[in-house]
Amino acid sequence: MAQPREIYLGQILSGSGLWLGVAESCTGGLLGHLITNVPGSSLYFRGGVVAYANEVKMGILRVSAATLENYGAVSKETVIEMARGGREVLKTDIGLSVSGIAGPAGGTDEKPVGTVWIGSSTMKMENAKMFIFSGDRQKVKEQAAQMALQVVIDYLTDRLEL
Repeated sequence: MAQPREIYLGQILSGSGLWLGVAESCTGGLLGHLITNVPGSSLYFRGGVVAYANEVKMGILRVSAATLENYGAVSKETVIEMARGGREVLKTDIGLSVSGIAGPAGGTDEKPVGTVWIGSSTMKMENAKMFIFSGDRQKVKEQAAQMALQVVIDYLTDRLEL
């Protein structure tokens, strides 16, 4: 791909008539920032929620307290609920979510610094993938946002036969 992912994603979404919304934690708005850097993004991007605190995940995105207690904020279960909640709250066709440990602290043996879960939700599908990125806090955030863009590009190109 010769062009930035956010531009390519915009081209796909513009031609599809689908709306995208994001629910971000560790990326702190970087994903929405990248998407809105593209002129015309208002034609396919409805908005985003930066849900850094668990209270925001529960209150706005409707992530259940039981999910957070049983699996933690950085988990498959949480990002699926974040993506679904974002899709529903923002009234979009696709919800995309990111939650992870950007560092430098906060990691454990089970979930080291750099662990990031990316979730997606549509009316017909919900999925999540785990990644482990390396580098400092900024690098982890950048890699997570770029991979989130790639996740939704992969989903759309598989389904829209581009």
